[in-house]
Amino acid sequence: MSQVLLKPVSLERMVRAVEKVRERLERVTSILSRESVPYAVAGGNAVAAWVARVDEAAVRNTQDVDILLRKTDLQAAQDALTPEGFVYRNVAGVHMFLDGADAKPRDAVHLVWAGEKVREEYVLPAPDVTDSDTSGSFTVVALEALVKMKLTSNRRKDQVHVLDMIEVGLIDESWPLRLPPVLSNRLQELLDNPDG
Repeated sequence: MSQVLLKPVSLERMVRAVEKVRERLERVTSILSRESVPYAVAGGNAVAAWVARVDEAAVRNTQDVDILLRKTDLQAAQDALTPEGFVYRNVAGVHMFLDGADAKPRDAVHLVWAGEKVREEYVLPAPDVTDSDTSGSFTVVALEALVKMKLTSNRRKDQVHVLDMIEVGLIDESWPLRLPPVLSNRLQELLDNPDG
C-alpha cells in the first residue's frame, strides 16, 4: 500500500476547495450565458442548487462542475471558453474543459451530452438543455430530469444525492409513479430504506 503525504489539517484549504468549484461554476455559466450557448448545470451542483432552495444546511459539496450541453454546441462552447483560459480535452472518452493548461481532470468542467446516453447500458439518455430551470443566476437541470439522471447513473454518490433530495422533501412517495419501471424501482428502494 502506498503512503499518502498528509498535510496539516487546514480549514483554509477546506474552504478554498469549495470556493474553487463555486468560482468555476460561476465563471463557466456566466461565459456560456453571455455568449448565448445553451447549457444546464447538472450533477452535484444541480442537486445542491435544488436542495438549497429548501434547506441550505442540507447542501452537500461537490468536487467538480458538470454541464449539460448539446454536442452540436461544442464548438460554440470552445469558442466562448478558450479565450477565458479553459482548455478542451477528451480524456478516456470524457469531454471536459480543464480550468487552465496545467489543471487536472478534477479541476475541470465535465460535459454531459444532451439527448445522449452517458453510457451505452443506461436506461435513459440525458435530457435536453431545455429541460431546465432558469429562475436563478444560472440555468440548472429541471428537478424531474435531474432525478432521472441520478437514478439512471445509480452510482453510490447518485443514490446519496437522491437521498438528499428525499430528505428535504423535493421527492416523496408520489414520485415512483412518474418514472419508467426500472427507475421507479430504484427510487422506491431508496424511499423504503433510506439508511441502506
